[in-house]
Amino acid sequence: MGLWSRLARLVTGHDAGARADAERVLLEADFGVAATEAILKDAHDQATLEAVVVQLLGPSAAPLAHANPPPTVMLVCGVNGTGKTTTVAKLAHRLRGEGRSVLLAAADTFRAGAADQLKIWADRLNASFIGGAGDPAAVAFDAVHAAAARGIDTVLVDTAGRLHTDERLLEELKKVVRVVAKQCPGAPHEALLVVDATVGQNAVAQARVFAAAVPLTGMVITKLDGTAKGGSVVAVRRAVSLPVRFLGTGEDVQDLEPFDASAYARRLVGD
Repeated sequence: MGLWSRLARLVTGHDAGARADAERVLLEADFGVAATEAILKDAHDQATLEAVVVQLLGPSAAPLAHANPPPTVMLVCGVNGTGKTTTVAKLAHRLRGEGRSVLLAAADTFRAGAADQLKIWADRLNASFIGGAGDPAAVAFDAVHAAAARGIDTVLVDTAGRLHTDERLLEELKKVVRVVAKQCPGAPHEALLVVDATVGQNAVAQARVFAAAVPLTGMVITKLDGTAKGGSVVAVRRAVSLPVRFLGTGEDVQDLEPFDASAYARRLVGD
């Protein structure tokens, strides 16, 4: 019997033992204490369990912003190792498929080889590319300027991975936001936080700190192919008032799904 099938049976129990077992299942799946309590309060069978999860996840993904006049500026941020650069490539692939022209900006000037990695993706995707050394805000500035001059629709800015406890690097990210806002009215039109689903409750702390520092517009949850602890998505969504925009489900460029709360809840509950 799968994890969620067991949970669906447990939530129908009325004794303290059944509730304790259901609580353990939810916590092991990284729902966290707050979401676990909310689910156990209202979920009485498999159908209501799914409905409660949908409610906690919030509405499904909205389309990505499309500024008029262009360019649309999208920042991608997060801690080290979440898959930001690959996510930028996946977003570029999706936007190119929608007929939008894309410029990739390598504003990660800290990690060795980061710009080279993004340049390889840009070449594969037939997208424009701007890189540089030193000041990440200067790279973002140059990218927005180049996009406007070339008539490119969208700029995707790949920022450096930074621990959510590193105040200096968070200030650097704030500078990138200020620079693009001055150069392009309304920018950044999207600021997406990439969150690794495998890190569990650490993702909640990361999301809270980034949301306080940057005007985030949504989250991309990655590495769902490598974890059975899908409850972390619910925990993060409950902790910060940010919609989940996409799910990363693999390493291929097409492995980026628009988030659908109902579909995700069905996948969890039906597992």
